[in-house]
Amino acid sequence: MTLVLLSSYCVAVFAASMLGAWLPRRFHMTHTRTQLTMSLVAGLMLGVAFFHLIPHSATNRGSDIDLTMTWVVAGLVFMLLLLRLFHFHQHDFSHSEVACSHPADDHHHAAAHEHAHATPAKSPFTWLGLLLGLSIHTVIDGMALGAVMRAEPDGSAGILGLGVFLAILLHKPLDSLSIETVASASGMPTSQRQFISVAFALLCPITALMFWWLIDPMQSGGVLLPAALAFSAGAFICIALGDLLPEVQFHSHDRIKLTCLFVLGIGLAWSIGMLEPAHGL
Repeated sequence: MTLVLLSSYCVAVFAASMLGAWLPRRFHMTHTRTQLTMSLVAGLMLGVAFFHLIPHSATNRGSDIDLTMTWVVAGLVFMLLLLRLFHFHQHDFSHSEVACSHPADDHHHAAAHEHAHATPAKSPFTWLGLLLGLSIHTVIDGMALGAVMRAEPDGSAGILGLGVFLAILLHKPLDSLSIETVASASGMPTSQRQFISVAFALLCPITALMFWWLIDPMQSGGVLLPAALAFSAGAFICIALGDLLPEVQFHSHDRIKLTCLFVLGIGLAWSIGMLEPAHGL
């Protein structure tokens, strides 16, 4: 049953990723909606890391809190270096929006806030770097989903993996949207963009299923599973604090809505944890 549930999660993640690639071809995506989504996802990822991944890593067989936190820091540093090398998300304002964000121009900001994203540079290296960085990122997402589902105790009904699944599900459209936007701006034909979108959408589900199948044969002394959970927690924390939240921080005009959605994301992760069985696995 755990494998059936994981397969369902994988199908949903694939669909969400394809949706993110399809949206910019059909609809105008405003900054307001994107920033609100990012704030919710940031809170959810933080909650998943602290309420789910770290506790289950520390209480899993073959682990302890010192080893867990070592892997958390390793995941955080790895993702930070990845963020420094590749700027994942293209959520930049146009010049008019930046100018209008100054307090002196608040009466113009409401109109400017709905402008489209700035056009990315038309360089093949831009979309290649973005694709590589997000591909590594999505492999870590798949590893987290596969590991947390493998850690499911009997009778949990998949609750342990639900928080990780929701964080990936809500975050994946942003990744696909970024790749589609930059690839389109570089002049790539539609057929090639569609192929890249499908390949990218399959990456997380394939990684999750492979990790779920292979984690037991790969384990030595039961160390791999808690290490994978802790490493994923560090990556989630870095994505939330180092990538998502800084991009919405300067939206002072929407600070109440952004803060409420951020807290809602944390609360959602916490509420899922209330349904879980005890952490001892």
